Formats: sequence, structure tokens, C-alpha cells
Amino acid sequence: MTSRVAAAICAALFMAIDTPNAQPQTGRQFQLTADGKGYKLELKTVARPTPGPKQVLVRVRAVSLNQRDLSVTRAQYAGSGGGAMVGKVPLSDGAGEVVAVGSGATRFRVGDRVAGIFFARWIDGHRTADTMASARGGAGMDGMLSEFVAGDENGFVKIPDYLSFEEAATLPCAGVTAYRALFVEGRLKKGEFVLLEGTGGVSTFGLQFAAAAGARPIITSSSDDKIVKVKMMGAFGTVNYRTNPDWQKEVRKLTGDAGVNHVLEVGGRDTLPRALEALAYDGHIALIGGLTGFASDVPAGRLLGMGARVTGIYVGSRADFEAMNRFMTEHKVRPLIDKVFPFEESPQAFELMDNGSYLGKIVIKL
Repeated sequence: MTSRVAAAICAALFMAIDTPNAQPQTGRQFQLTADGKGYKLELKTVARPTPGPKQVLVRVRAVSLNQRDLSVTRAQYAGSGGGAMVGKVPLSDGAGEVVAVGSGATRFRVGDRVAGIFFARWIDGHRTADTMASARGGAGMDGMLSEFVAGDENGFVKIPDYLSFEEAATLPCAGVTAYRALFVEGRLKKGEFVLLEGTGGVSTFGLQFAAAAGARPIITSSSDDKIVKVKMMGAFGTVNYRTNPDWQKEVRKLTGDAGVNHVLEVGGRDTLPRALEALAYDGHIALIGGLTGFASDVPAGRLLGMGARVTGIYVGSRADFEAMNRFMTEHKVRPLIDKVFPFEESPQAFELMDNGSYLGKIVIKL
């Protein structure tokens, strides 16, 4: 063999090894480390996962934040105290592309665009203790703030073709929560009034879904600038709760004093009593969150007298996610994103979520 031939062979081997299509052997992820009584983010480099039987490997392209993620870092979320989250990957919501398929997996092919479902084992029907233990980004299962995520194929759904990865990453928690509250539990009808508290992820999804369905969404905010923006998104009515402390009265005026048919209750202790005053007879309250703490006393007498229904909403199943995707595709609903952070600035994304000066969703691009 001549030296020229040997050099050519070596060059060919080098190119084969250094090809852009070669799969990386490591990936980066943020893990939680102890920080006082809570946790902080720390960037780590770890081995790239290998999908097992009936699993898929997803290259995550975008993730989004929810209030729950702040509760986890503060050790205020169920099961997150006592150092239980040290070494865990946070965030429930993420979207990406399938880059490898394990043996026996048939739901997806390499190249499919997917999002993880919030409860990785809640496929359909009633939830169980096992499905509740499968929430991503909690003590029982790592989350999505990682360049690569491997998991059971049943824990993912295809995302609508018209959505970007950043838009799709906002769906698993806030989107599914709003959809289930309005359509599965609330059985929303055209023309009904819907009260949405604030302009976070669940409320803005609720606004968009209600408007798309022909309902009449009324949304509250402390910011006139945000009110201008939500009017452009289809709000039937708006109330600034800072300049109108008794905002429930203004809400009732917008309904002709009939009251709202649906409430997406995300506030908690401070907002629930006012939401009840704004509610119509035979109305539905979806209890979703507790930004001001959870109400300790539910006025059962008033609820009975009004014939009201109260439903506890904790996200939803894969079937709910897939139904929501069909609805969004039909109406071409595009999630509202306030800001997109680069992966390395993930801690700053948490800071923005903490100060509350955002509209819609906060996204991190990987």
C-alpha cells in the first residue's frame, strides 16, 4: 500500500467519524441542587440515554415553564421537600424530535415531532395512584430540561404540523389544563361567558380556546397594556382588578348581570369568593391553582343554592392532549409566548416567571 493510498483511507475514516450526522454520546441537562430550603439549577453534562424496549429517545428542542416549576424549586410542591429533588431534572413541558426508537416501539418513527405528556402514564379514563406518580419534573420522574429524554412511547404525542417546537412546548400542562377545564369537565357551549383570572398560561389558553369555540371570554389583569393585548386575542370583556378591587361586579355588568357560566379559578384564596359572586346559576368552577394560597373554607351553602359545579383540575390525560391538538389544528390556535430564553439562560427564565411580568408562556430553546 502506497503512502498516498494510506493517507486517503485515513482521511475517509476521519470524515466518517466526524460526520455532522453522527449521534453525540453526551448531552447537557439542568439538574436541581440544594439551595437553602429549596433548589437551584446546575448545568450538567451526562451520557446520552439509550432507549429501551418500547421507548423512544427524543432530542428536546424547547421547553416551557409553569407556576408548578417555581413551587418545585421552593420545595413547596408535593413530595419536593427534604432534598427529594436533588439531582432531578425539572420542567414538565417540552417538545422535540424522535432520534432513536427502542425495540418493539411502534407509535413513532425517527424524525417525528413530539411532546411529552404531563403524566407520562395517564393515557385515558380515570386517573390512578400510579398515573399521579408519573408527573414529569416531580419527585417521581425527571422532567424535560435536558437535551435528550428517553421514555415509554406511550408518554408522548405527535404535535400539530403548523406549530413550532417553541409553541408546542407550551401545551402539555397549561394547554391541556385549560382544554380539560372548558371542554371535558365544563362542556363549554357557544355564547357562554367564561371568566379567566390573570394573563398567565392557563388563562391565555382559556381565552384562546373559548374565543375559538364561539364563547365570550372575560379576562382580568392588573396591567392596562396586557388588557390591550388580550382584547386583540378575542376577549369579549376585560377588567383591571387593580383599579377595580371589586372586579367581580364589573364582570357581572359585562354579562348583563347574568353572571359567568365558567370560571377557570387559578387564584385561590383571594379570588375564589369574588369568582363565586360573578358566577351564574348552574355555573361551573374549575379549581386549577392557588397563586394566593388555597382556600380553606369552601362556601358549600352558596354553591348548593346556585346549583354550581366545582371540579378539581390537575392537567389531563393523553387522550385530552390529543383532542386538544385536533381542536387547535381545526381553529389554528397559536400559543401566546412572552419570551424565549436560550438554554444556558434557563435560570433567568425562572426569574421572569417569579416576578410575574409576562403575558402567556415563557419558553426555553435548546
